[in-house]
Amino acid sequence: MYRTALRNVLAHKARLLMTTLAVLLGTAFVAGTLVFTDTLGEAWRSQSAKSYTDIAVTVSDRGAVGKGYDHGGKASGGPALTEETRTAIAALPGAAEARGVVSGFAGIADRKGALIGDGFSTSGTNYVPGADGTDPRYPLVDGRGPRGSGEIALDARTAEKGAYKVGDTVRVAVNGPVMELKLTGTLHTNDPRIVSGGSLAAFDTATAQHLYLSPGQYAEIDVRAKPGTDDTALLAAVRQTLPAADTIEASTGRALADEQDRMIAEGTRSMSTVLLTFAGISLFVGIFIIANTFTMLIAQRTKELALLRAVGAGRRQITLSVLAEALLVGLTASIGGLLAGIGIASGLKALLNGPWEANLPDGPLVIAPSTVIGSLAVGVVVTVLAALLPSVRASRIAPVAAMSSVEQPATQKSLLVRNTVGLLFAAIGAGGLLGGAAGKSVKLVGLGAGALMIGVFVLTPLLSRPVIALFAPALRKLFGTPGKLARDNAVRNPRRTAATASALTIGVTLITALTVVGASVNKAADDSSASDLKADYAVAMDNYSMLAPEVAGRIAQLPGVTAMSVERQVPVESADGDTSWLTGVDAATFDRLVDIEVGSGSADALKQGKLLTTTGYAQRNGLTVGSTLDITYPDGTRATLTVGGLVESNSEISGFVAPDSLVGPHAAPGTGLHRVLVKGDAGATPELKQALRDATGGNPLISVKGEEDVKAENNRAINAVLNVMYGLLGMSVVVAVLGVVNTMAMSVFERRREIGMLRAIGLDRRGIGRMVRLESLIIALFGGVVGVLLGIVTAWAATRTMAGSLKNITLVVPPVQMVAFLVAAAVIGLLAAVWPAHRAARLDILGAIKSE
Repeated sequence: MYRTALRNVLAHKARLLMTTLAVLLGTAFVAGTLVFTDTLGEAWRSQSAKSYTDIAVTVSDRGAVGKGYDHGGKASGGPALTEETRTAIAALPGAAEARGVVSGFAGIADRKGALIGDGFSTSGTNYVPGADGTDPRYPLVDGRGPRGSGEIALDARTAEKGAYKVGDTVRVAVNGPVMELKLTGTLHTNDPRIVSGGSLAAFDTATAQHLYLSPGQYAEIDVRAKPGTDDTALLAAVRQTLPAADTIEASTGRALADEQDRMIAEGTRSMSTVLLTFAGISLFVGIFIIANTFTMLIAQRTKELALLRAVGAGRRQITLSVLAEALLVGLTASIGGLLAGIGIASGLKALLNGPWEANLPDGPLVIAPSTVIGSLAVGVVVTVLAALLPSVRASRIAPVAAMSSVEQPATQKSLLVRNTVGLLFAAIGAGGLLGGAAGKSVKLVGLGAGALMIGVFVLTPLLSRPVIALFAPALRKLFGTPGKLARDNAVRNPRRTAATASALTIGVTLITALTVVGASVNKAADDSSASDLKADYAVAMDNYSMLAPEVAGRIAQLPGVTAMSVERQVPVESADGDTSWLTGVDAATFDRLVDIEVGSGSADALKQGKLLTTTGYAQRNGLTVGSTLDITYPDGTRATLTVGGLVESNSEISGFVAPDSLVGPHAAPGTGLHRVLVKGDAGATPELKQALRDATGGNPLISVKGEEDVKAENNRAINAVLNVMYGLLGMSVVVAVLGVVNTMAMSVFERRREIGMLRAIGLDRRGIGRMVRLESLIIALFGGVVGVLLGIVTAWAATRTMAGSLKNITLVVPPVQMVAFLVAAAVIGLLAAVWPAHRAARLDILGAIKSE
């Protein structure tokens, strides 16, 4: 029987080609994901390890977050890492050197004033020269390190991007106006953030302390040990020199490197999980193709299987024979997929480091044994499982019945069981969607959508006849006899049509759901921007750090500004020890800049020195108008504040809002501003926007955004996510296309005699080709229609779960995209039929009629 299985695979290799490709693509996705993430993780770990090679102990001050990063933390007023601390550590017997480190962010502008790199990875630090005048952390590429307040050094890649050379004037900014500094040198760094596309600006220590902390203060002290010194013993000695503060921590360099490795592993694991999810979708689509292929092969080999049964083969032998065929196909495809996946990972890395300029760290491809075993196992197991049901059906063919029939129709009992199971899953899925929408449970909606999709797939043979019947009048009218024959062929075998269409339905369902959810979120965000914010412009840092307080003073002096308010966020501690955020605003102007719809209490609560919060926040925390809160400000001052008003849902208000006259005096030294809201006498004009930019000193990290800017930013963010999702789902669509091609090609082979008879009675080659193309078109449109409807239903439930976090979100179904998806499904159907239609039209009439 196993020799028979091998012979059958070799005999039907052309008909198994599309199945092999489907498994190969899915396995390649899995293998490529594992190889790419392993390679990326190893390269990042190797790069990160270089940063800790000479560090025995590191001491860090979590409170020394730096100006611009400081959200009002308490550390600025407590013990800090100072020059005295560094000197004491350096004097320890086992310490060879103690290097004080200052860090923050620094935006570098190119010659046109635009920011170089990503605002979230624009790093600034201090350059600490040793006895030879160089900092071993940052080897010089050209020039020298900075020595005074008017000098700066840049990493070589940033200098190249900005076309800067040693001696040039560089425009650099932290959280205030731009500074113009002389470039004294370019550096090399192993910092993964910089290597991956960020920027590094190095200042002398005194300048860095002025920009980020306070004179003589450090954020970190790195200790290099003398030869033969035990790191753990040195750590214990270092801890004895440290000031008593909860924010100051000390650990060995090895422990820090291990923690960095853990974070890298966690990040690559998350990336791998996302990619493998989409690989799983592609393999799930492939299951329909595999099952359909083996079902058709078994139907075409009915007489052969009957003969085997007649000469003594048992049911178990027939089942194992078919599964052996699936095993051979799966193993062959998996090996090809593994090799293709390795190639994909290598190509993706080259692409990211080339045209896309992602600047990933260098390193060899990592092909772990688990990747090889896992990829092969996935491909083989999926193929064998998909072929399990067809193999069982093959074993149940009665020899006599099989000898007299090409394909046995499904029994009424099997159809009844199938439809009952489908209705049960569909009912459970619909209940899950309704329950999840009502209870705003994303998990329940996800489970419900999955159950509903399975139910619809099981019911698809039942649905195919009435849905395809809708196309019948148009087909008959527009295409005549080929159209009528195409419709009849599409419903001749509902199970086959259903399996082929379902493969396409999966991709269309997910793409439709993502599109509708994206459009709904976009509309809700746009509406919130228009209704909640009355200010013409909001001035803030692009990397969500804090604005320098002096920026507000500059804006207040601008002509044409009729109302302005700062937003200063600080953490406050309640009597029970919980921490919450308190936002300080200008009580006199805030209601002119933000739409405050008071549900209860007074609209003038802020002017009365009281708190405002949203109704939803108050309900979650058991608060009402008149409730009092005992809090402790960042500077240690205790106060009792009263809730004066509850505001209806507003995207611009989170937590508690209080007059800045109460908040500002108690913020920690150096606390910046969250943003500044501005309203002009002539509204949002280009002149006002430019004046605000000028008031910020041309800082490339500071943004000035109006309503349209916010809408455009939201749309870009949502569309970027959707485009990534579309790209990842593209593989499942490709696999579905292979399924349509496979089904049509095997159907043409199966109906050779019928096609020959049609040719013999007068249907020309053009008519035969059109018949096959229209049949493929009908199947693809059927899958597209079901997918669009399922996607809209799923998106409706998903949007209902967001009602609590997105104000007035409603279901938005973009008609143009929905029509585009159906047109795309039709095009897929026509393209998939090109080869089968050509093959059918070229069949020899006499040879086809004589075939069995």
